[in-house]
Amino acid sequence: MPMKPILTLCALALCGCTVGPDFHAPAAPESQSYVRTSSQQNLDTAAPQSFPSSDHALPLWWKQFGSDALNVLVDRALNDSPTLAQARAKLTQAREDYRAQAGTTYFPAIDASLSGSRQKVDPAAFGVPIPSPGPFTLYDASVSVSYTLNVFGGERRALESVRAQVDYQSFELDAARLSIAGNVVSTAIRRASLQRQITLTERLVDAQSRQLAIMEGRLNAGGIAQFDVRSQRTLLEQTRASLPSLITQRDQADHRLAVLTGAEPSKADFDAITLESLHLPDSVPLTLPSTLARERPDIRASEALLHQASANVGVATADLYPKFSLSAGAGSQRTHIGDMLNSLNVWNAGLNLTQPIFHGGELRAKKRSAEAAYDASLQSYRQTVLDALQQVADSLTALQNDAYTLRAREVAAHEAQANLDIANARYAAGGVSRFDLLDTQRQALQTQLDHALAQGNRLSDTAALYQSLGGAGEDMKAAYAPQ
Repeated sequence: MPMKPILTLCALALCGCTVGPDFHAPAAPESQSYVRTSSQQNLDTAAPQSFPSSDHALPLWWKQFGSDALNVLVDRALNDSPTLAQARAKLTQAREDYRAQAGTTYFPAIDASLSGSRQKVDPAAFGVPIPSPGPFTLYDASVSVSYTLNVFGGERRALESVRAQVDYQSFELDAARLSIAGNVVSTAIRRASLQRQITLTERLVDAQSRQLAIMEGRLNAGGIAQFDVRSQRTLLEQTRASLPSLITQRDQADHRLAVLTGAEPSKADFDAITLESLHLPDSVPLTLPSTLARERPDIRASEALLHQASANVGVATADLYPKFSLSAGAGSQRTHIGDMLNSLNVWNAGLNLTQPIFHGGELRAKKRSAEAAYDASLQSYRQTVLDALQQVADSLTALQNDAYTLRAREVAAHEAQANLDIANARYAAGGVSRFDLLDTQRQALQTQLDHALAQGNRLSDTAALYQSLGGAGEDMKAAYAPQ
């Protein structure tokens, strides 16, 4: 075959057109805020928290809570979590798939073969009137080369699709890191809040038990009615009944933290993280919605899937056009193995063209299917962005209301403590009974219990805001990159 047509086809393959749409990332959200009325101001005077504008979300945001024990816990989870190990393995798999696809796209396939067969030929079967020779052994050694010309870009679009899958797995790994860190922080805060509530509830049960003992003594002396004693006993048992649920929730939080850090639930030990050791961040940098769309890993992962769907449209479009492939081979066929290297006595070169003519509508249906898949991916991307914006808006709104609630709880706890101090002084002077002192103490404990719950909620919602902003930047990737 003349070499000029082959060279022409090779040049066409290198500079040929690429059918199908060229991918462009969707436009970022145009809004400048997450909520209709701004919540990005100081929310109270007792524990001020501001939301200054920032170009990027904080990557190692959990360190803002000022707890060394929490930092150690997050580090352990990000290094030992099986979920992250699985995500890293999937990323490695996607990268190797890309290398395999790139090899078949950019380079020809070269194969060598060596075979030997025992044969017998009957010349009379071919009308040759000569004596039939005896059996002989035929040795065959050959090298073959084949290459599919990328004339219409189908191979490049297929490679683009696989590359988008690599991007998707990379962003999925970032999202997994962010999710693990967020789950550890929120669970640790919840666990600390529950432990504080358990401690205060046990003290409340003790105070109510002592009140009941005093009332039972008064009942025996005829000083009060049975109704009052039963009311106190009802209150005591209601308080006691709340303890098992709190303990169950705390233990379940321990189990969850153990699993998140790659440990067995039986090895859970997280008493070092207390509500008092957690610092409420004074400032939470807030990025614009457009920045959120560029930085949040789940949005970037959805964008990668959209890119993959776009490339698949190109693959389906290219299948409608002709396919060109080149093949060549050379070898030696001998009846004596010692003669194999003397010279090449067999060779071939060829060009193959395949043009789809009639497939029962299959190829055009696959193209329409790929276009519909792209439309579905686009809507999925839009939904992911909207969900992300909602999460940030919900966290901002929750923090505003948390601040108001915590402020009221702090005032109530302060007033109750002041009242308890007065009751202690009056009791020491003989001005109030021990029962009244215990009742004042009970009220103070109840306000502390409410305050602990409100404090935990505000810390948790702050962590949720950090996580919803998508702080999984380059610093986080560098700190927890696969070894």
